[in-house]
Amino acid sequence: MFDWIARKSYSNKVISSSLNLDGYEPMPVAHQLRGVILRRIGQGQPVLPEIDGREEMKADVIRALLSGSYPYLVSEEGTGKTRLARSLTRLLPPIPVIAGCPYHDDPKWPAELLCPRCKASKNPAKEFGIELVGGQRRFSRIQGNEYTNEAKVLGLKDIQAIAQGRSPSDPRVFTGAGVFRANRGILMIDELPAIRTKVQVLFHPILEEKKAILEEYNWQHPLDLILIATGNPQGFSHVNEIPRPLLDRVELIYMDLPEEDVEKEIMLKERFRVNQGHEAELEASPPLPSPSEIARGVAAPWWIMDVVNKAVRYSRICPHVEKKASIRATNKAIDHTYASVEMEGKRVAGLRHAYHGLRLALRGRVGLRVDLIDFDNAKKTFKLTDDLAADFMWNAVEDMRGEGLLDNCERDKLGPELGSLLAEGRSLDGKVPAPLLSQYEELSRTIRAMNRMAKGRVRSDLLSEVEAGLYHNRQAAAELNYSAVEMLANICIHERFLDQSQIGSIFIPQKFKP
Repeated sequence: MFDWIARKSYSNKVISSSLNLDGYEPMPVAHQLRGVILRRIGQGQPVLPEIDGREEMKADVIRALLSGSYPYLVSEEGTGKTRLARSLTRLLPPIPVIAGCPYHDDPKWPAELLCPRCKASKNPAKEFGIELVGGQRRFSRIQGNEYTNEAKVLGLKDIQAIAQGRSPSDPRVFTGAGVFRANRGILMIDELPAIRTKVQVLFHPILEEKKAILEEYNWQHPLDLILIATGNPQGFSHVNEIPRPLLDRVELIYMDLPEEDVEKEIMLKERFRVNQGHEAELEASPPLPSPSEIARGVAAPWWIMDVVNKAVRYSRICPHVEKKASIRATNKAIDHTYASVEMEGKRVAGLRHAYHGLRLALRGRVGLRVDLIDFDNAKKTFKLTDDLAADFMWNAVEDMRGEGLLDNCERDKLGPELGSLLAEGRSLDGKVPAPLLSQYEELSRTIRAMNRMAKGRVRSDLLSEVEAGLYHNRQAAAELNYSAVEMLANICIHERFLDQSQIGSIFIPQKFKP
């Protein structure tokens, strides 16, 4: 990615003004992580190899990062939350920064994005040089406790600069702390609920507007970072309420202790050793992803879009829920649905992908009735929320019965054909190829009608190129057929002319039973 015009001996910092950046364009941290994660998935490599076991938790973290979201890991102490956050830095490729800049300013950024020190120079890259910074140096940790204040989160004044004659309101006397050190990298907030609520509010503009606001200096500084928050469940000591707007901007993920056999492996791998020589060299830093690696090449059929939208709306009228989901829940649910498809290396979303997307999006955005929360068992409460997500989907499918999917079909033929196709033992692996589907006349006709219904269901100007061409894409046809079969099987079960025992591994959201 980067070529040296004049090679020199250099340290880990690699400071030079001769770095050729002609082919380089700045890329947000979220895009860098997304590209590297998708690359690893495509190559069949583990994304988080340093974290043993807990596959469902890791999948949710990956799902959130592919959607450009911020994971909030909830668990008791000692489960590996910090290790997970640090392991993400190994996914970050090295990037050029203006040498010596405390905020990692990019040499190609316009002046309005630069810090006061770099902005004061006519050509900061030439004056200060360029430095390549790897992922592990793009990590900042804020330890949450009762003493965590604005200075630890944002920064404080440089008394020496003021003593030398600069005004206390001059941004150049400000020394950035936690969030500024994380610029263009990863910010870990360890034990977020241990921070006083009035201090937590400082993170809101960072996540919502991607900027730090320092009113005292009349200064707003752009920040590009991925936030990873951790915290103990409610019911533990030193827990403060997380502001609702902040909780609405993170994805709640429960991190349990590993299974017994996995913990034994961790014990043996990490026990103290003597005379083991040099530690193994760290894996080489990945190159920056290309725009094509970041682009989203998956799509959701109209019926999945409708189910996701309806399910979130059902969460707002559920009698078990006191705090209702925001519009952001709907946005994140479809994003996480797409991410679920990408994680499997597929092209088309089905109901299973939608379920994984919905449950991740809703966990921190709905508030259960207090009498349903087990304050001593966070895992049980998380499972209850996930079960409710399935219930919201069940209700959405019930609504889809009125969308005309079964209009004009011959039910006495459709049910047996679905039962035959989905018979136990048949391995479809998310695909129903055209030659196989053609063996079922009524099912084929019904799916063609479903595809034709796409026109007018969603405004064409809101669709991506991939989504707009989905129903005519031969490469995606087998997955689109499977998604349609999955939807039809669920509706037929609701209509009670197909039995759940006939559908094999098809995903069926279940109604919640208190």
